[in-house]
Parts: sequence; structure tokens; C-alpha cells
Amino acid sequence: MKFGIVGMGNIGKRHAEHIIQHPEAELVAYCDLKESSEVFLRETSFYQSLEEMFAHEKLDILNICTPNYLHCEHTIKSLQAGCHVVCEKPMSLSTKESESMIKVAEQCKRTIFVVKQNRYNEPVQQVKKLLSNQSLGKILFVQVNCFWNRNEAYYLESNWRGKKLLDGGCLFTQFSHFVDILYYLFGKVEVNAGCVKNFQHPYTEIEDTGSFVMHTENDALVNFNFSTCAFEKNMEGAITILAEKGTVKIGGQYLNTIEYQNIQDISLPPIQIQAKSNDYGKYQGSMSNHDKVIDNVIKTLQGKDVIMTNAEEGKDVVAIIEAMYTSVQSM
Repeated sequence: MKFGIVGMGNIGKRHAEHIIQHPEAELVAYCDLKESSEVFLRETSFYQSLEEMFAHEKLDILNICTPNYLHCEHTIKSLQAGCHVVCEKPMSLSTKESESMIKVAEQCKRTIFVVKQNRYNEPVQQVKKLLSNQSLGKILFVQVNCFWNRNEAYYLESNWRGKKLLDGGCLFTQFSHFVDILYYLFGKVEVNAGCVKNFQHPYTEIEDTGSFVMHTENDALVNFNFSTCAFEKNMEGAITILAEKGTVKIGGQYLNTIEYQNIQDISLPPIQIQAKSNDYGKYQGSMSNHDKVIDNVIKTLQGKDVIMTNAEEGKDVVAIIEAMYTSVQSM
């Protein structure tokens, strides 16, 4: 399948590497403001605009790896050019934008794949099975902790980061994966109240720390805490579940371990995934499962698999984040 990429920054290069490595994929072209110096892109055509790329190339799939505020615009242009779309997180910066993307996809009879690679984490899959089998019984309480580091150098690296209208805030840029895993495991959640602060990032227009109280459709209480103020490095990305028949914590820095468990009649394997985060030198992102994302896209379009994260689910996650920010504004 012929792939193209728009946005050849850190995450775009990660997509490119996995497309090139896949035996059933070909990276035909990429679009960015300037040509990349990466050796593995030397045989890939370079364009400075989507219009120019679509005029010269016939692509099956276009991967959107541009800044958050461009996801909607670039997705719609790609769909109208006849491409299926792989859209990086967040799907968009508003539910209204997500709805417009879905409407165009339906009109063009094309599919939007939303990148939520943490769903593939083995600890997440193990707990998903527990919940699907109702092995934990009634869920009582869920705690999400995301304590990462983002310093001034990170924000200076790109002029859109930390800008409210372009970035959207930490829940869109850093922690949308954790909102997604909460949604993936427990379905839609209602937001009761929240508070955000900017303690150490005065050079941004967004918060750096927040805490929210929410509840699931089955009335489990949810506490969601996040911060980009962890000293020097990422410290924790974890979800703890207290339930009628057990307690389990998906922990580590990136939901990459089963940190502890005590479950009636069941014992999950002691998963300890090492060195699997997206490492960008100056900072680290979430788990590096983009190879699985690309494989799922190809197999879904071939009719051999089902989509891992569809556009409706991407929209639901955006809606939860919107509700979280709205709860802060109304306090």
C-alpha cells in the first residue's frame, strides 16, 4: 500500500521508519515545510504542500503528523484527495472539528484511523480482557496518574507548543493517550469537577498541572491527576483499579508494567516492558507501538483485521477532554 506523510517532525519520522520497515507498505512521498536530511528518506519524494503532493502522487493512505491545530484541515484535504487517513493524537482540538472530519470521511467513503498506540501495551490488553470477562466484578474506583517532565527547551523547539489555540493544552498534547485508555477500558466518563494550574511554565499559555474527579457510566469514581512538572524526567504513567473482586495497577512511566495485582482466582503475568518509549532525545513520549498501528491499518484495509481506534472513538476522547476543560472554566 502506498503511504504518504504530512509533517516530518519527531513523530512523522517514527511513522516513516515503520512504514518503510513493513513488507506490505511503501512510503511514496512526504510533505513538510523543509526537506528532511534523514538518510532513510532519500528515495522518498518531497513536497512543500499537500496540493502539490496530491497532484503528482497516487496515495492509498496519508498519515497526519502535523501540529494539533492542523489535524482537521489536513485530514479533510487528504480524504477529499481519495486517501484513507491515519491521524495522530489528538484527532482534533474540538468535537465540532472531529464531526466535520467524520462527515467528510463518510462522503468520500474513506476510513480515519486515529493513533492511540498505548492500547497495544500488553498490560493494557491484559486488563482489557479482565474487564471484558467481568473478572473484576463491579469497578469501584479508578485512579489515573501522569507525572511527566516538559521543560523550556521542549516548548522552544516548536512555535506551536504551549499556545492555547494551536496546542490545546496538556490533556490534548501530553495526556490524551491516558484519557483514551480510561475510555478504552471503561467507556464514556462524566466529568464532575476539575482544577488546573500553571506552576512552572510561565512561557506557555496552558496549564502544567491538573486534577479531576469523574465517574464512569457504571458509577465507578475516577480521579485523574497529571503534571508536566516532574523533576528532570518522566516519572509515572499509571492506572490503578479497585474493584469488587480485585485490585490491579498498570504502572511504570508509560503504562508498561503490571506494578501490582491481587485478583480473585486470577494472576496476570508479571509484565515488565523495558526501553519501549518514544525517545526524542530531549524528551520522551508514550510507548512506541507505531509498528502495530501501521500493521493494523494495512490489515484492516485488506479485510484481515478490525480497526483498533476508529474516528468515533477518537471524537469521544476529544469530547471527554473538552468536558474536563469546561469543568475547570465553570468552577
